[in-house]
Amino acid sequence: MPEYGFATRAIHAGQEPDPATGAVIVPIYQTSTFAQEAVGVHKGYDYARSGNPTRTALETALAALEGGAHGIAFASGLAAETTLALALLKSGDHVLCGDDVYGGTYRLFKRVLEDKGIATSFVDTRDADRVEAAIRPATRLIWLETPTNPLLKLADIAAISAAGRAHGALTVVDNTFASPACQRPLELGADIVLHSTTKYLGGHSDVVGGILVTSHDEIAARLRFVQNAAGAVPGPFDCWLVLRGIKTLQLRMRQHGENALAVARFLQNHPAVEQVIYPGLPEHPQHELARRQMHGFSGMVSFLAAGGERAANKIVSRTRLFTLAESLGGVESLIEVPAAMTHASVAGSTLEVPAGLVRLSVGVEDVDDLLADLDQALD
Repeated sequence: MPEYGFATRAIHAGQEPDPATGAVIVPIYQTSTFAQEAVGVHKGYDYARSGNPTRTALETALAALEGGAHGIAFASGLAAETTLALALLKSGDHVLCGDDVYGGTYRLFKRVLEDKGIATSFVDTRDADRVEAAIRPATRLIWLETPTNPLLKLADIAAISAAGRAHGALTVVDNTFASPACQRPLELGADIVLHSTTKYLGGHSDVVGGILVTSHDEIAARLRFVQNAAGAVPGPFDCWLVLRGIKTLQLRMRQHGENALAVARFLQNHPAVEQVIYPGLPEHPQHELARRQMHGFSGMVSFLAAGGERAANKIVSRTRLFTLAESLGGVESLIEVPAAMTHASVAGSTLEVPAGLVRLSVGVEDVDDLLADLDQALD
């Protein structure tokens, strides 16, 4: 639905009224198999691992939101990553990855894929020239998070994607932190976009899922083959929950961003905070890049607690509205210490994050209540 705006696509793309009943909302096709009129003759579906109408609706909708031609859905974000690796990489290949990524991504690359002969090296993706210089003859994928998790570094998607094309490497962008409401990497030249749909796309902390979006027909065909062959597919109810979530994505992301900016400004002026990291702040060293390639700055804020690890642990134990929990992107506010939680797997590596770093997923509550909660926790 390229002729329609983003919010319209979120509500309508792939979600036409059900032809059998007229149901306005896509039904949950809770079935494992489908009747066939004759051997090999059916209505497009034969077995639910291979395809399900609810999943098709989700894949169509998310492809439309990212401006891609193909969406391929999975049972989790890491299932999407694993399928991508199985479909596109072989022993002897090299992945060039950002030096600040989700701990589960690091664990997959270093502790699973390297055992299969697929090498990964890490580079500061804030510098496109440095990224290009690190590309090897065997590099098949350039893996970007932007903004990164949890240090909120940005990568110049257009410049790095161009460098990848020049060297025969595909560029993959994990767009989970931004969501397509705030950033659309395919429009900037990326080859594949990845999301944990668990986060902003679902938006309500009640589903786990993943998606890959691309406009390359051949890549999509390979991904779909492995999706079916390996079988890490989402169930229809999980797909339905994400479909429900994306209908309010633009509204939620606007409020997440407004609240996050207010929280970041509050933290900047608090003596218990050493440094605030948020791309929406003019003080962020890559603020201009954020303004150029993003349509909003999302709801993720990180800060370094004055007093280090002990202070950070004390802060996260004192909040009342900010729930101490892993994950992000739900309507409720969350708080965590990445070094001991989501990024424990990078401890002792070059990707280790500061022990005193606190990561906030700023929700859509009344912002004055969030500020008051942080104020009492930091006191």
